[in-house]
Amino acid sequence: MKLIIAYIQPHKLNEVKQELYRSEIYKISVTNAMGCGQQKGFHESYRGVDIEVNLLKKVRIEIAVNDSFVKPTIDAIIRGARTGEIGDGKIFILPLEECIRIRTGETGSAAIG
Repeated sequence: MKLIIAYIQPHKLNEVKQELYRSEIYKISVTNAMGCGQQKGFHESYRGVDIEVNLLKKVRIEIAVNDSFVKPTIDAIIRGARTGEIGDGKIFILPLEECIRIRTGETGSAAIG
C-alpha cells in the first residue's frame, strides 16, 4: 500500500480528476495549500509598495492505493497536471503502513478498496 501526495496548480484539478476517473481511481482527498518551489513567486505593487509574493496557491491531492494502482495513479496525475512549465507540481510516494475502514473494521488492502 502507498500514499500518493501530489501538489498541482489549482486550475488543473478538474483535468487531474478526469484522468484519475479514466484510470478507475475514484477515492481522493483534496486540500488547498500554499507554497513555492522553483518558480519562486512574483512581485506586485499594492498602494505603491512593492510586495514579493512567494507563497503561491496550490492544490494538495492525497490518494491511498494498493501497490497495483501506484503506476496508473501517477500516470493519470501527470497526464492531467502537466503543462511543461515551471510550477506544474510534485508527486510524493510514501509507504502506507496500515489502513483501517472505520465502518467495517477491515484492515490493509481490503480497507483501501
